[in-house]
Amino acid sequence: MLKRIGKEIDLSGAMTTIRDATFPSPFQSELEYSCSARGTWNIVHTGFLVPESHEIFVCAAGCLRGVVLTAAECGLSGRFSTIEIREENVLNGDLEELLINGVSDIIRQLPERPKAILIYTSCIHHFIGCDTTLCYKKLREHYPDIDFTDCYMNPIMRKSGLTPDQIMRRQLYSLWHQPESGQNPRKMNIIGNNLPTQKNSELYTLAGIAGYDLTEIHDCKNYAQYQDMACASANLCYNPVAKAAGEMLAEKYHQKLLYFPVSYSYQEIQKSLAEYANFLNIPLPDYADVIAKCDLKAESLKKLIADTPIMIDYTATIRPLSLARFLLEHHFNVTRIYADGFTQEEFQDFNWLQENYPDLEIFATIQVKMRMIPREYSKKTLAIGQKAAYFLNTPYFINIIENNGFWGFSGILEFLELLEDAFLHEKDTKKLVQIKGVGCGTACI
Repeated sequence: MLKRIGKEIDLSGAMTTIRDATFPSPFQSELEYSCSARGTWNIVHTGFLVPESHEIFVCAAGCLRGVVLTAAECGLSGRFSTIEIREENVLNGDLEELLINGVSDIIRQLPERPKAILIYTSCIHHFIGCDTTLCYKKLREHYPDIDFTDCYMNPIMRKSGLTPDQIMRRQLYSLWHQPESGQNPRKMNIIGNNLPTQKNSELYTLAGIAGYDLTEIHDCKNYAQYQDMACASANLCYNPVAKAAGEMLAEKYHQKLLYFPVSYSYQEIQKSLAEYANFLNIPLPDYADVIAKCDLKAESLKKLIADTPIMIDYTATIRPLSLARFLLEHHFNVTRIYADGFTQEEFQDFNWLQENYPDLEIFATIQVKMRMIPREYSKKTLAIGQKAAYFLNTPYFINIIENNGFWGFSGILEFLELLEDAFLHEKDTKKLVQIKGVGCGTACI
């Protein structure tokens, strides 16, 4: 990309204040840039969460490069295969034959028969009308002992309908069998998370009080345990991109969906916990002491951090505006948020920030001008998330994605501990942001 020498970069289109921002999309959808912070998960990482499964990507060689590297970096190449689509396959119209024969050849060569296979088709299949339904039908007939599901590596789906991320989190549970023994009224799942929920979360403590078995896909060490999740009577999710998965499971398995979005608002957390306790048929505990503990920790940390600028990016937390509001209400110096858009759950926080902190900066992360902005800040800066750390070139940052499995009051306390550590200890930013899929090495089976 060419860069004009001797002239300051015009940040219009890549930066705005929240006063002038529109909700939920503060920036125009245009040519996109991808920065070098690689800690977020992708569909390869997520698919590996199904134990004893194998992934097969069917696409052109150029598209395969990235996903092959992802599997290799996770140390999971043994659970990953590819089928390359070439020009002659498109011209000859034999994509169905290529998919069926390619998958069959891979199965024959695997040292161990997988319990399930996740097949990722790509945009070319949809462009030319490949009959994938026929392909899956034939494969299921040929290999009745293997479960097959359709997954997608399709960038044309990013701007309409469900995103590839939402679809992947839904397909993560599409391999469940209908339970022969019916539902277990005391069994419940947490669904849709790339990283496991922290076990000290109120979600677990209340389930334990009520005598519920609360399971997440990360707890499943084999395919039988994964299938046992289908016996649950309810599914709980707190990530907005997982809600579609919960809705699919409610329709297909008649499991109740409990949706408690991640939040840093005491009132919103209390509301979710009240609904949760009502479902569990237990009294709602008094959380006054733990709220006071959160306030005390925030007050102590504020004295340490003082007016150090804090900048948040959306990859670290599902609710960046809620987090910014929490910190600002506790008098921290939050000056900037890196985000390309916001979820509907952020609407009230957006309005509050507009009214109370109208000069709060909103920076895009994928706008092409972000490639050229100076990656430095004049004084010590705290970054929450890899992308913020990358754009600021600061060694003081919290290296987490997707809330790191934090939820509720316990999650707030865990987060404040990480913020303190980030302020006190430098990290090797360049080294850390290059690692794909933070936590994948321990999360994937």
